[in-house]
Amino acid sequence: MENTNKPQQNKFGNWVKTSITARMLMVGFLVIILLIPLSFINSLITERAFRQSDVVNEINEKWGENVLVYGPILKIPYKTYTETKTYNEKTKTFFTEVETHIKNVYIFPESLNADVNVDSKTLKRGNFESAVFTTTMDFSGHYIPTNLTSKGIKDEDIIWDKATVILKTSNLKGIKSEMLLKLNQNTYSFQTNFNENSTQNSDYLDVLESGFINPIDLSSKNDAPFSLSMAFNGSKQIELIPIGKTTTMKMASNWADPSFIGNYLPNDETKTITKDSFNAEWKVLHINRAFSQQHLNKIPNLNKFAFGTKFMVMVDEYQKSERSAKYGFLVIGLTFLIFFLIQTLSKINIHPFQYLMIGLALIMFYTLLVSISEHSNFLKAYLIAGSSVIVLITLYSKSILKTLKFPLFIGLSLSALYAFIYVIIQLENYALLVGSVGLFLILTIVMYVSRKIDWNNG
Repeated sequence: MENTNKPQQNKFGNWVKTSITARMLMVGFLVIILLIPLSFINSLITERAFRQSDVVNEINEKWGENVLVYGPILKIPYKTYTETKTYNEKTKTFFTEVETHIKNVYIFPESLNADVNVDSKTLKRGNFESAVFTTTMDFSGHYIPTNLTSKGIKDEDIIWDKATVILKTSNLKGIKSEMLLKLNQNTYSFQTNFNENSTQNSDYLDVLESGFINPIDLSSKNDAPFSLSMAFNGSKQIELIPIGKTTTMKMASNWADPSFIGNYLPNDETKTITKDSFNAEWKVLHINRAFSQQHLNKIPNLNKFAFGTKFMVMVDEYQKSERSAKYGFLVIGLTFLIFFLIQTLSKINIHPFQYLMIGLALIMFYTLLVSISEHSNFLKAYLIAGSSVIVLITLYSKSILKTLKFPLFIGLSLSALYAFIYVIIQLENYALLVGSVGLFLILTIVMYVSRKIDWNNG
């Protein structure tokens, strides 16, 4: 029995060593096996990204979150009346009782101009950092003489001496200084209005309300100009709701990667973005939005009409690492393909264990990349991790292939491959195009080299 099985075993072993098909199956199987640790690498990157997100949110919560300003809005109380008729059985007559109710009308300014200056910086906690900013927002504009006859409100029913100005914001905690409203010749301070906040705040904004406005400042004959300055600590984004019949906003910042968000984009002719700053201007007319300048009883939720700028990190370190890891299958597959072609063309035997060691070295690139990028910038981490892996595989292949030309070719190929992937990661609009062209060229080279292989041999 031993003599019978031994030739069969030798035949199978020789087939595995010499057959191109067997080597292809073996390489393919190893690539699939290496997808398991590669998936753990992706999980590690995701876990670290979530950790970073938690730290960033904690920093932003303490420093100041996104800034949304809704106002200033003129709040004028007025009287309404209800009549109740009661029939008196004794006198056989109806008794009419009039009850007075106090309601409010909310009036938006005729013009609203905002001049916004943003100074951004980074805050660090451990290995993580968050982009935050300090902004100064200077508002100016004017109200026109109030005429509420179209709303069915008589002038004698308006309570002028109880009028106030409402200001709503998403970042009450981030306000840095006292806010003073200058209306005509008088100045008014603000305080938090909990009652307004609890009964009418359906948009989850905090409400500030001024003291009572001097009726002289709301003359029925002249416009009422106003100015207001606000300073915030904030993060993520700055937005303004265009409540002015004509609303303009100018924004300048030292931020290099703005993302303009909301219903309205800045004017192209006034927008400039450089490598370390940007300037933008918006102009929104009343015909550009679907709401009026006067509202009875309730301030409407107009958050969907907000516009502004998101101060975003285009691709942070973990996003870059994640995008790099997505090409892990390509890197392992192409590297194994290079070794397979060298083995097939040169008749040098490469053991499956050696393929496995090379694959694990390629996977170690991503753990090095993630860990180093937490303490340095992505480019430096990519260079250190890439160089380490390339040198390791080149020296290891020197011991396998016994010549110098093949290891040098492998080192150059890996260098070109990692450089190609780095370029794709940095690109945004042209990533798909460059990646497709690069893969096409790689396929062309492989097809050209493999034409010399005798595929009929095994």
